[in-house]
Amino acid sequence: MSTVALGAWRTRFELIQYFRSGDTLVFTFLFPIALLALFSAIFGADGDFSAGPGLPAVPVAQMYLPAMLAAGMLLSGFQNLAMDIAGERTNGMLKRLGATPLSPMSYFLGKIGQVGATSVIQAGLIIAFAAIVFDVPLPTEPEKWVTFAWVFVLGVVTSSLLGVALSAVPRSGRSASAVIIPIVLVVQFISGVYLFFFLLPDWLQTVASALPVKWMAQGMREVFLPAEYAVLEQNGEWNLTGVAIALAVWLLIGLLLARLTFRWNRRDA
Repeated sequence: MSTVALGAWRTRFELIQYFRSGDTLVFTFLFPIALLALFSAIFGADGDFSAGPGLPAVPVAQMYLPAMLAAGMLLSGFQNLAMDIAGERTNGMLKRLGATPLSPMSYFLGKIGQVGATSVIQAGLIIAFAAIVFDVPLPTEPEKWVTFAWVFVLGVVTSSLLGVALSAVPRSGRSASAVIIPIVLVVQFISGVYLFFFLLPDWLQTVASALPVKWMAQGMREVFLPAEYAVLEQNGEWNLTGVAIALAVWLLIGLLLARLTFRWNRRDA
């Protein structure tokens, strides 16, 4: 079988295993929705929110929706994959797979396929929840959804490849959560997931510009926020070209790191 065919077969296997894990399902699908509901309830008690003079007021949930979509991609790809692969390496599954015709690239494709499929479901649930429960207006222009699609695809693939690379850091599956979760939390705070990005100090916005999550969220803000809100970005524009370049660069970095660091066994095993 070809690399792609083996990757497709592996995607099917990964999805079956994923949907058999109830705790993973609850965390992946409900956590971003719970955060969206929590932030909307806390900061939206006084009604719609305006970020500054001359900017139209919008529901708080609309302000947080792009960040929650970016966080969902990060959790599904970066965090979950890193922890899952570290666990598979510890319990010997990767060693057994290494003795089969499955190549690392087919293995990566299977993981990315699983993350992609589940991320589509997750994003659909978050958007539907925001629209139905908090009356967030959804874009009507086709070009907005085209932007959503390419930002989403680049974000999912980039997060997945970086997750594969990060899986080499924990020395065991038992220590994976202690190593990976703090990294994910820090990245989210720096990138303006839990705080509105325009409220972060300039130096922290500059730091965030070196991370892919900031660009995922920025692309999503262009899709779901009014055009006037572009003035709140670093350079006063959505800069979709910059979003595409940054995510493409991080995708290539993730692919290189994943291929260089991935081992069926730990080096010191």
